[in-house]
Amino acid sequence: MPVKNRQQIRKGPHGGVQIVLTEDVPHLGKQGDLVEVKPGYARNYLLPNGLATIPTEHNLRLLERYKERVKQAREARIADLHVLAEQIQRVSLTIEANANEDGHLFGSVGANEISQALKAKNLNVEPSMVRLEGPIKECALYAVKLHLGYDIETEVKVLVVRKN
Repeated sequence: MPVKNRQQIRKGPHGGVQIVLTEDVPHLGKQGDLVEVKPGYARNYLLPNGLATIPTEHNLRLLERYKERVKQAREARIADLHVLAEQIQRVSLTIEANANEDGHLFGSVGANEISQALKAKNLNVEPSMVRLEGPIKECALYAVKLHLGYDIETEVKVLVVRKN
């Protein structure tokens, strides 16, 4: 009985297998990278979940075309984020919160409230993009850092005032 010709997985120089990533995988690589991983990680996680593929000649040719499209999409996204960063710098937010006479808040103002205030001004900022050292617990003016992605950072002025 003849044995069917299976796709051979290339061995890497360190004893692992070489695969091509079809998605960004944290702590491993970006989409389109040729990486070397342990055989079990590739066989049990990356390949079944569609995060990687075997580097055949056909896949590598498709990958080159795909990389071009991904690069163009990434550049367009970065340009959009730069525009968003400029718009955010021109905006100042006023957030009303319950506070006592001394300006101490009952509760706090966090990333969710700042994100909602920005979305109310048609600036699409997710709570995970807001970088606070800690929750805001006083009525004052704050400069809050925002990390929009692709190493694009900006700052928004947030004025926390007492609700009447």
